[in-house]
Amino acid sequence: FHRDEDKTSKDVTASLSAREEQVLQCLASGYQYKEIADELNIGTETVRTYIRRIYEKLHARSAAEAVAKYYRH
Repeated sequence: FHRDEDKTSKDVTASLSAREEQVLQCLASGYQYKEIADELNIGTETVRTYIRRIYEKLHARSAAEAVAKYYRH
């Protein structure tokens, strides 16, 4: 039995790709961009691109806001 609220609260985070979720989890752990890049074997600019997309999808203006919105859902 799932209430409708459960589904709608997942809609925002469901729009993130698996890679974007990985980047966001690293941000939540306090990683710097360079550390995220090293952890995921991608370039720092690629990290910036992912973070920009995450901010857009979650309607966030900062890492802290993005992480808060992600974990609230």
